[in-house]
Amino acid sequence: LLVELRDAEHTAAFHAEVLRRRAAGTLPPVTEVVPGARTVLLDGVPDPDALARRVADWQVPPVADDTGAVVEIPVRYDGPDLADVAALWGVGPDEVGALHRSYTYRVAFCGFAPGFGYLTGLPPRLHVPRRSTPRTRVPAGAVALAGPYSAVYPRATPGGWQLIGTMPDPRPLWDPARERAALLTPGTRVRFVTADGATADGTGPGPGSGTGDDPAAGTSPEAGA
Repeated sequence: LLVELRDAEHTAAFHAEVLRRRAAGTLPPVTEVVPGARTVLLDGVPDPDALARRVADWQVPPVADDTGAVVEIPVRYDGPDLADVAALWGVGPDEVGALHRSYTYRVAFCGFAPGFGYLTGLPPRLHVPRRSTPRTRVPAGAVALAGPYSAVYPRATPGGWQLIGTMPDPRPLWDPARERAALLTPGTRVRFVTADGATADGTGPGPGSGTGDDPAAGTSPEAGA
């Protein structure tokens, strides 16, 4: 059963309600629950039509801001697109980090690459477009923005997001040896904090700083990043 929602906020609320009812034993057997940008997939439902009728009558409360585990991501704000994002936000480059850190984010859904979480929480005035020309390689640990989302690249990959910083050690984002391989799973709250060794405004040298970001002339953006 694929349920389409109005926006990211309603999707997060519906996903939380599905998980609540599943934990309470009031939901029919479901093999897997997979949220998307504006959809929630309930896989393995014995009678999708019957569940669809029940779902239509649900009263779904908004997601409480203080629910969900909190993960802190250390960042050095040294990204190659820092000045461009500052111009879009109407602030100085040294103010981008403080603004970015001032919000609590929530993982809306995962995709594009293992461990890649799409984080919501930025107000509309801070949404930025994807780069007109994507990069052939974005380094692992790059902290990025695109549209309403923020994200951290768990591994090196092509991408078209605006790069504003670096997570010095991105290995915890995806570890297949862990029971839960992905650090960032749907519903998890995320806070960005200044990495050790960075200056007061969050800037400073860090792994991947301005490296591995060759512009990809004439290529089309990747589907998700």
